[in-house]
Amino acid sequence: MTLGGIRSVARCDELGAAPYSDDPAALFRPYLGPGYRATLARITTWMVEAGMTTRIDAAGNIVGRYEGLSPDAPALMIGSHVDSVRNAGRYDGMLGVMLGIETVAWFAARQQRFPFAIEVIGFGDEEGSRFPVSMLATRAVAGTLAEQTLDLLDTDGTSLATALETFGLDLAHLPQAARPREHVLAYVEAHIEQGPVLEAENRALGVVSAIAAQFRLRATVGGVAGHAGTMAMHLRRDALAAAAEMVLAIERIGGAGPDDLVATVGRMEVHPDVPNVVPGDVVFSIDIRAGTDAVRNRAADAIRAALADIAARRQVTLNVAVQHDLKATPCDPGLTRLMEQAVQTATDAAPRTLVSGAGHDAMVMAALAPVSMLFMRCRGGVSHHPAEAVMEDDVEAALRAMTNFIERFAAWASG
Repeated sequence: MTLGGIRSVARCDELGAAPYSDDPAALFRPYLGPGYRATLARITTWMVEAGMTTRIDAAGNIVGRYEGLSPDAPALMIGSHVDSVRNAGRYDGMLGVMLGIETVAWFAARQQRFPFAIEVIGFGDEEGSRFPVSMLATRAVAGTLAEQTLDLLDTDGTSLATALETFGLDLAHLPQAARPREHVLAYVEAHIEQGPVLEAENRALGVVSAIAAQFRLRATVGGVAGHAGTMAMHLRRDALAAAAEMVLAIERIGGAGPDDLVATVGRMEVHPDVPNVVPGDVVFSIDIRAGTDAVRNRAADAIRAALADIAARRQVTLNVAVQHDLKATPCDPGLTRLMEQAVQTATDAAPRTLVSGAGHDAMVMAALAPVSMLFMRCRGGVSHHPAEAVMEDDVEAALRAMTNFIERFAAWASG
C-alpha cells in the first residue's frame, strides 16, 4: 500500500489555509466563495493526477470520474463535502474527498477497472455556512430540490442566484445537477466520527449503521419587560427565567432517553438585552436527534409538553416552530455488511457499528442510491474547531478499508 492516507492528511492540511480559506486567520470556506473556487481548482489537479476526468456540475460540486470497463457505465460514487463552518477544522468532510481520490489512485496505479465507474464528488454546501439551508448542492444531485425555495440571501445580502452567476453558473440550471437513479449504483462516504466513541474504545475505524433523525426547533418566549429595580419579583413575567427552566427541562428529557437520544440548546437571544431590564422576549434553538424517528418524535412531544407547562405556570407566551426536519437514514444493510468485512480486513479487529448523531451528505444521497459510511477516529471527538485532529495510521487503515470495500462491492454487485 502506498502512503495515500498520509497524503490525504497532508492535502487537507494544505487546504486549511489561504488561499483556500476566505479568512486569512482561520479556515472558513463557504459555498461559492473565493476560497471555495481555489479549493476546487486544487482538487481538480489532484483528481487528474489520480487518473480521473473532472467537471464542475450545475450546482458547483466538483466531480472526478474514473471510467469502468465500458464507457458510460453506472458509477459507484465516493464523496463528502468541501465547504466548512467558520473557524473550522481541516478534516471534516474534506478528508473523505481526499480518501476518495486516493482510492481511485490506488486502482489506477494497478490499471484495475471494474464493470462500473468510480466517481469522487466534493459537495459544495453540506454545512449551510453561507445560505440559510444545508446540503443544497447535495439535494440538487439527489434530485430532491422540489420543495426548497431558491430565493435565498447570505448574511451580506448576496442572493444565491448572484453567487452562482459570479461563479459562472446559472440558478435556472441548478436542477440539472440531478443524477438519474440508473447512473448511480451506490454512494459511500468516509468521514471523521465527530464524536468520542471510537477513541474511547481505542478503535481506528467504525461502520455507520444509520444517521440520526433530527429536529431543529425555534422557541420564542414572550414575557413582560420591566425595570429591574422597581418590578417586584412576585409580579414578574420574566422571559429569560422561563427560558432557563425550559432549557433544564430539555436537558432532563434528552438525558432520560436511550443512549442515541440527545437534546441541545445551542443558541439564545435575549431582548432587550439590557442589564437593568427584566427580559421581555427570548428566542432559543432546540436540536433533538435520535437513531430512529420514533425516539426523536417522542422526545420532541415530551419537550413541547414540558415547555407548554412551564409557559402556563410562569404566564409567558410560547411559540415552537420547526426549522429543520430530517428523518433517520439507515445505511443499506448489504453495503453495511461489506463495509464491516472491509474494516475487519483492514484492522484485524471485529468491526464496531454505530449511529451517526451528526448529519452527512449520505442522508440526502440515500434518496438517490443505497448508502454506506465509514467513520475514522478523531482526537477527543472534537470537530468544527481548529483542534480537530486525526491519526495518520487511522487514515491509512481507512484507505485499506475503502479499497477492500470496492473490491468486495464488485464481487457482490456481479452476483
